[in-house]
Order: sequence, then structure tokens, then C-alpha cells
Amino acid sequence: MKYPFNKPFLTGKEIEYIVQAVASGKISGDGSFTKLCHRFFEERFGFRKVMLTTSCSDALEMSAILLDFKPGDEVIIPSFTFVSTANAFALRGAKIVFADSGKGDPNIDPELIESLITPATKAIVLVHYAGIACDMDAIMDIASRHKLHVVEDAAHSVDSYYKGKPLGSFGSLAAFSFHETKNVISGEGGMLVINDEQFIKRAEIIREKGTNRSAFFRGEVDKYNWVDIGSSFLPSEIIAAFLYAQLENLDKIQKRRISLWEQYYEGLKGVAEKGFIQLPEIPDYATNNGHMFYVLCRSQQERQELITFMKEADILPTFHYLSLHKSPFFEGKHDGRVLVNSDNYTDKLLRMPLYYELPDEGVKFITGKIKEFYEGRE
Repeated sequence: MKYPFNKPFLTGKEIEYIVQAVASGKISGDGSFTKLCHRFFEERFGFRKVMLTTSCSDALEMSAILLDFKPGDEVIIPSFTFVSTANAFALRGAKIVFADSGKGDPNIDPELIESLITPATKAIVLVHYAGIACDMDAIMDIASRHKLHVVEDAAHSVDSYYKGKPLGSFGSLAAFSFHETKNVISGEGGMLVINDEQFIKRAEIIREKGTNRSAFFRGEVDKYNWVDIGSSFLPSEIIAAFLYAQLENLDKIQKRRISLWEQYYEGLKGVAEKGFIQLPEIPDYATNNGHMFYVLCRSQQERQELITFMKEADILPTFHYLSLHKSPFFEGKHDGRVLVNSDNYTDKLLRMPLYYELPDEGVKFITGKIKEFYEGRE
């Protein structure tokens, strides 16, 4: 495929740093490169405490444990998201209450949240879809009035902001992803952000299989024991070394991805003005981190026809999430509400190739093919 959906970008120092990690004699977690990554995020974005994890899914699972979810507790989550957002809480026995997206973008509609809150509600989990911020003032106000925790699924959201404040810094907890499709990558990998100090000590224990091993290595206890539930959530130094090479080039990566996003937008404005597609909307309060460029087609059938047409031109666009409230696992548990906007994005949203090494002429070719597809249509 000449223009795949994604192509991992190497900055040039990933292998060098991995060799350094191996040569250090320590390739298990929490070594020098892990510390460098932690310092980067805490200093650049002002996060109170960060901990690298083996995936964003693991960071979300840690969040569910830290918030002490038990069977019968309820959590409000957007239906239009990846399964990990909900699965982390389902694993603790929580009742998932799915909320609809807004009309303007796939983020959770804050106007619907309050009606879903019951005495059993423990948290609101939101997703900053495509790195575009949810309406955090509205959501944090609801959470504050109802004394609920907020967890940010910030998988798409590195270096993205709401009214000048970085995403991932609002909720009690936040989870980031460094999967190979993200802006900065480590193949697989993630990070838990802890903004509420009360969770820091326990998070360290949960991440170390439920032991106080980290405290032992700091000399705070004379031996380490099993003191809580947990799992092996920390990544190796090899993963951290790869990630740190990416973080050193964050500004360079962001500049290129945002440029590609803007080229897509300019190239497709005419198609959108004719009513064939809808382009992403960036609210005034949000920034664009160039994570993803998508369009909304007029129907599921037309989207599939466009995908087929693009594949014949050696281009691989792809759809995204399927509404979780209609998934085989959850459909029988859903309360019957129609989540019209979530289903609309499920049926019509189409993501375009976007990766660092995508050339400008590639964007021009892709947008040209989309224009060609709609020529003569009504």
C-alpha cells in the first residue's frame, strides 16, 4: 500500500538508547530511561505524578483499582470509544452506563451526563477524541457538584490543551497511550497520570504487583511484602528508552503532524462546502495536536464505497470505533437508550492516513482522490 493508514516514525536515536539501556545492566522497569520519561512529562506539562505503564489499557485498569470500584458501582463512559475505556471498569465488576457523543464532535456530551448520575455513580470517564478536548469546565463542574472522580482517557491527547491547560491534568487520574499509531510511540506502552496526591502511594504499589517493592529500594522499609492487589504494570527499560528518543523530538513531530492535518483540512474544504462530507470541528477552547484527521461521510454505504475506491488507488483509510453499547458483550446489558450520535460516528466516520513521513504530495493525492470520488454525485 503506497499510503498506509499508519507508519511508525523513528527519530534516529531509538536503537542507540536501547543499546545504552542494555549496556547499563538493567533492562527491567524503573531504570534511568523510565526516570527521564517521568521527568519529561512532569516538568513539561506540570503533571503531579506520572508512571509509565505497559499500555494505556493498564493505566485505565490501575485507575479502576485506585478508585476502588466494586460490583454495583456505576461509571459513566462514552459509548464511542475503544473497548479498553470500559473494560478496565468492567473488570472490577462496575456497571457501565454509556453516554452519547455530542453532535459537533465524538466527545461525550456534557449536557447528558447529569441525567445519568445515580447514588451508585462513582466516576465519569471521558475520552478526548482525536486529541480534541472535551468541555472540561462543564464536566468538572458536574463532577464537583456530585462529588465524583473524573478519569481522562487521554490516549490521543499528548501535547493537547483545554484553555491553555494540558489534557490529562484535569481529572484525578488520566491515561495516555504510546501505541504505534499515536503521536509519540514505543510500540506498545502507556502512562498513568496522578493529579490527586492521595492516590500516589497506592498507585506505586499496584503497579508493582501489589508490593511495596519501590519503597524497599528507596530504603523506606527493611523488606518488601505483598500489601495490596496489583499486577505487573511497569514497562521495561527497552520500551522507556525507545519512548525517550521520541519525547526528545516531540516538538518536531507535532509540527509535522499538525501541518499534515491542516493540509487535509484545506484540501477538503470544497468537498465539505458542497455537503458531501463533514470536517472535524475544533472548539475555541481546544487545541489540535494533529493526532488524527477524519471526515464524516453521508452514510455507511457511501463510506464503504469511498474506502473501496481509495484502496484501488493504493490508499488505506479506515473507520474507527463501533458503539460499545451495541457490542456483542454489552448489548444485553444496555438500558435501551438510543445513542444517536455515537451510532452516527460509528457508521460515517472515516480516518485518513496521517503519519510523520507522509509527504505533502501524498496528502494532495489523497484529497484529490476524495474529490474525484464525489465528482458527479449529488
